[in-house]
Amino acid sequence: MLELSRSLQPRHITMISIGGIIGAGLFVGSSASIAATGPAVVLSYLITGTLVLLVMRMLGEMALALPSVRSFTEFARAGLGPWAGFVAGWLYWYFWIIVVPVEAIAGARILEDWLGFPAWFLGLVLMGIMTAVNLMSARSYGEFEFWFASIKVAAIIVFIALAAAFACGLTAPSGPTFSNLTAYGGFSPKGFLAVLAGAVTVYFSLTGAEITTIAAAESQQPARAVARMSSSVILRILMFYVGSVLLIVTAVPWVEVRPGESPFTLVLNAMHFKWASLAMSAIILTAVLSCLNSAFYVCSRVLFVLAEHGDAPQWLVQLNARRVPTRSVWIGSLAGVLGILAAITSPQTVFAFLVNASGALSVFVYIIIAAAHIRLRREREARGVPEPALTMWLFPWASYSAILGMVAVLAAMALTPGEMSRQLFWSLVSLGVAVGAFLIVNARRKAREALPLAPAAPRADPP
Repeated sequence: MLELSRSLQPRHITMISIGGIIGAGLFVGSSASIAATGPAVVLSYLITGTLVLLVMRMLGEMALALPSVRSFTEFARAGLGPWAGFVAGWLYWYFWIIVVPVEAIAGARILEDWLGFPAWFLGLVLMGIMTAVNLMSARSYGEFEFWFASIKVAAIIVFIALAAAFACGLTAPSGPTFSNLTAYGGFSPKGFLAVLAGAVTVYFSLTGAEITTIAAAESQQPARAVARMSSSVILRILMFYVGSVLLIVTAVPWVEVRPGESPFTLVLNAMHFKWASLAMSAIILTAVLSCLNSAFYVCSRVLFVLAEHGDAPQWLVQLNARRVPTRSVWIGSLAGVLGILAAITSPQTVFAFLVNASGALSVFVYIIIAAAHIRLRREREARGVPEPALTMWLFPWASYSAILGMVAVLAAMALTPGEMSRQLFWSLVSLGVAVGAFLIVNARRKAREALPLAPAAPRADPP
């Protein structure tokens, strides 16, 4: 088995774990959740954050129990068998391969306003840059992600400090603004069902926390890095998501938040910062580039591991001198180019179909991972194997509760007319395709194994 590099340092892993959950979904996407839910959107973030926290805790336990596993989707293979590794791996790869053109286009839209070049051209340029970064080495990916994440974290910390001072009346001309939490229809103006519906939207903005389990495989102490990440994820969710969103709905009336517009910019404008719009555009661009960088990295590593297990073409099992799976990186780049072409030529049909078909895949993968955790834990208990230093809380009830919560997310998607229900339908189609592909690949594999070995040709005696 080929060995990936071990060039990622602890500081890289730390910032990757922090930056993985801070993206445009927070800086811009939170506006849709706030507008649809009101101040009670804070509860939506708490509900969703709890689900993500439980999944990360399971990953932390499995990482310590199975330190040789190099990709979090491979926990599915260890717990549920080859079919789960195949399905989880390909679904997760497809989810992130769609992220590549989506983020490239989002970044290009920002640069288009600044530079004046067409978005398709700028999108290809951004993809070219991130492809080059990921082709250089794992360390180059980690270094770029370290600085991207540092900028995002610094921006949120500064925002929290400024917004807290404003909300408490230290800088607000009319005093504290806590009345905004109840002044416009109450704390939960649209009812608790809106809170649950908001949790569905919020869920997808938190996807990415698990990237650390993939990056950690290229560090010196993979299991320890994953365990440390899973232990501290609750603090990151509370601070970066719950804290910032709570300050947004406290500092400004929630009715002024418009979907698609950054609520962070709205708060900064309320404080009369003239540079707010430009600054937030730069921060959002950083978040987009960070996500694009990570998407390339994740796709290449997941595809490489799939190929190692015979679930992807064997010519992908190749590393360059710097231990980078270059062919897998190029596959991701090619898929991204095709995605951008689809977005340009057929945004409402082909590209919309590709995006919808990936909408709920992360939920499916999380459910598979949770089921694998339960199976592995039961097997260790049956064999009397000592538990690792970090274990799941309240097992098995917390694990089952996590699965139930994710099933509830899928149910809410099914009951939400429009885009959400379409995404669930086409994601189920993607799941069916992945399962069908495994059945075909597995049948061919068994057929090859059943063939008798050809007899060796007789050796001629030397004259």
